[in-house]
Amino acid sequence: MPKTLQDWLAYIERQHPKSIEMGLGRVRDVAARMGLGKPAKQVVTVAGTNGKGSTVAFIEAVAREAGLRVGAYTSPHLLAYNERVRIDGRDADDEALIDAFAAVEAARGGVPLTYFEFGTLAALRLFERARLDLAILEVGLGGRLDATNLVDADVAVVTTVDLDHQDWLGDDREAIGVEKAGIARAWKPLVVGDDDPPASVLRHAYAIGASAIRAGSDFFFERLDDARWRWRELDYALDLPLPTLAAPVQLRNAAIAIAALRALEIDIPDEAFARGIAKARLPGRLQRFERRGAAVFVDVGHNPQAARELAAWLRDSPAAGRTHAVYAALGDKDAAAVVAAFEGAVDAWWLAGSLGAGARGIAVAVLAERLRGSVAAEGLRHPDPAAALMAALQAAGPGDRVLVFGSFHAAEAALRTLHGLDSEARPDAGV
Repeated sequence: MPKTLQDWLAYIERQHPKSIEMGLGRVRDVAARMGLGKPAKQVVTVAGTNGKGSTVAFIEAVAREAGLRVGAYTSPHLLAYNERVRIDGRDADDEALIDAFAAVEAARGGVPLTYFEFGTLAALRLFERARLDLAILEVGLGGRLDATNLVDADVAVVTTVDLDHQDWLGDDREAIGVEKAGIARAWKPLVVGDDDPPASVLRHAYAIGASAIRAGSDFFFERLDDARWRWRELDYALDLPLPTLAAPVQLRNAAIAIAALRALEIDIPDEAFARGIAKARLPGRLQRFERRGAAVFVDVGHNPQAARELAAWLRDSPAAGRTHAVYAALGDKDAAAVVAAFEGAVDAWWLAGSLGAGARGIAVAVLAERLRGSVAAEGLRHPDPAAALMAALQAAGPGDRVLVFGSFHAAEAALRTLHGLDSEARPDAGV
C-alpha cells in the first residue's frame, strides 16, 4: 500500500483509465460500502462555470464568523492537495488524507474510481467524522453527474452558466444549464447567480419544486462607494465592506454567497456577514505581487467568460505603464475566444506551453497556431509559464503590470515562481 500522501496521489491517479468519467453509479456504490452518511448538519453544493471557488470561500468565511464548524471541499488545488479539504479553516493534514484514502481503497473492492471521485469520497469521510455544522461542496465538472452530487444539498448554488467543457456538458448555455441545475433538490432552495440564466435552469427548478432565488429578481447588490456595497432583498438589507478579493466580479460572488446562507436554516448575525466578506481569501484570484516596481497579478481564469471579466478589470483599472499578459492554456479550451476578449487591453503577450499539466497540456507552438491571426500569436513564446513569467518580468518596468492567467497550471507555476518554490507535477483532476 502507498505510504506517503504523494504516493497515494500517484496511486489513485492510476485507478481509472480516464481522468474524467461522468456518472454516479460507481461512486455511489463505494459510498454505500463505506457507510457514508450526510457530511454535515447542512450542506451547500456550488456549481457554475466561474466563481465557484470564490463563492465557497465567502460562504465558508461568513459561516465561521458566525461560530459554525465548517468544512469546504474545492478543486483543483494550486500548491498542495491538502488545499482541497478544509475543516474549521485549516487544510487537512497528510495523515488525515492518507487515512481517508485507505478507507476508500478498502471499500471499493476493485471498482475503478477517477482521481476526483477517490478524493471526493475521502473528503466526505473526513467531513462526516468532523461533526460539522456546515459542509460546502464545490462541483468538479457540471453538476448532475459529478461525484459531489452524491450528497443531497440543503441549498444548491449555480453561480454562472457559460461555455466551457462543451465536450462533456453540451454546446450551448441551455444544455450546460441542465447539467449545472442537476445539483438542485426537490423543495429545496436553488440560488441562481446569473441575472439572465438559461431557461433550462429555471425550468428544472420548477419541475422538481425547487425554489429559485435569483440575482436581480430576488436579491440585489450594488456598490455604494470606494469602500462599501449593499446587499438587499425584500425587507432586509446589509451594508458591507468591499471584499478583499480584488476583481469586480467578486461582488457578485459575495452576493451569491449571502443569498445561499440566507436560504439555510441558520441564524447568521449581520456582523458575521461583514467580517466574513472582508476576511475571505483565495489564492489565484487576481492575487497581487510586486516585483521591481511592477505589479504582478495571478488569476486562474481560463474560459471566455472569465477572460471577459479580466479584460473589463484591466480596462477599468488602467496601469501607469504597459500591461503584459502571460497566457498558458490547456488543450481543451477556446484559446481564440479567450484572447479576443482582451482586444485593446494588453500591450504585450507572452505565450507559454502547458505540457507540465499532463494529458490536457499543449506545446506553445500549438497554442500559437490556434491563435493565428491574433495579436497574441505574435507574442514571444516560452516552453512553460514559469519561463514566460520570468521573461515578462525582465521586460516590465516600474509602473507596468503583468497578468498571468489561462489555467490553474499557469497560476500554480506563477505562484511557485513568485514564492521561490520548487515545481511539483500534479494531476489537474479534469477541472
